[in-house]
Amino acid sequence: MVGMLSLPESEWLPRAAAYEARVERFAAPFLERRMRQQKHPVEDFLFTYYTQKPGQLQRWHPGAGVVLEGSAAAQRLGWKFYTENDGGVGLDLEAFGAARAEAIRFARIILAGTASRPGNFACFGLHEWAMAYKSESNGIRHEYLPLRLGAAGTDRVVQEHRIRCTHFDAFRFYTPEAVPLNELQPTRETQRDLEQPGCLHANMDLYKWAYKLTPAVPSELVMDCFELAWDIRTMDMRASPYDLTDWGYEPIRIETPEGKAEYVRLQKEFAERSDALRGRLLTVANALPSAV
Repeated sequence: MVGMLSLPESEWLPRAAAYEARVERFAAPFLERRMRQQKHPVEDFLFTYYTQKPGQLQRWHPGAGVVLEGSAAAQRLGWKFYTENDGGVGLDLEAFGAARAEAIRFARIILAGTASRPGNFACFGLHEWAMAYKSESNGIRHEYLPLRLGAAGTDRVVQEHRIRCTHFDAFRFYTPEAVPLNELQPTRETQRDLEQPGCLHANMDLYKWAYKLTPAVPSELVMDCFELAWDIRTMDMRASPYDLTDWGYEPIRIETPEGKAEYVRLQKEFAERSDALRGRLLTVANALPSAV
């Protein structure tokens, strides 16, 4: 059940402005690169892989159960799911719950299921290597980046390790030759059973669940998830087979004992950050009216 809180303009307008500035730090460079038709292998990802557009991310929402007071709130009456409420403007919870019932239901399943399982800290980011396996015949996803160990060296790393990715949305990008090497064969249907809190991509996806439940999720929480995903993406690419030294990124050499140790240390730090955000998102999802 969602309670109601009223915010005066003097409180919510500065919050909205601070939030917009927070987003601008990430969105503005991406938009500038896009205008120049330039790519960035790390910093573009959250804007190109996920479906939320920069303009959507830049809109501040107070979240469910908050009524915005003052004349400035009136413009939100033209925004989806907003309505007049107790002399101000707030989220129409019933309309939102009806329209997003399936998203709410699936988010609750994924978030709660992931939180209930132990983390797997022995994958070493080999999903990225499996995506570049046998690149001489398959090509590579980031064609403008060199492979740090070359094609043969990349293949050798894959062949000499156990590949045990649990995340379907990483597994589906494997090269055909790498698919049977994965110890699990994740599908969209088994996603709810396989997601676990050590997975970098499951933790990046907290951003996805946050924006899929927008505007019921406070925008500050959405950006907490975005910034977590940003940091994880950086690590993910540092541990990948690609050479990003020209872009200013030192590799995590997961083919070595030292690299594996560094990967696991960072992976556990991200899992701890993710656990807290996952709990906050689940609290929001559980309070929504269609979440039964």
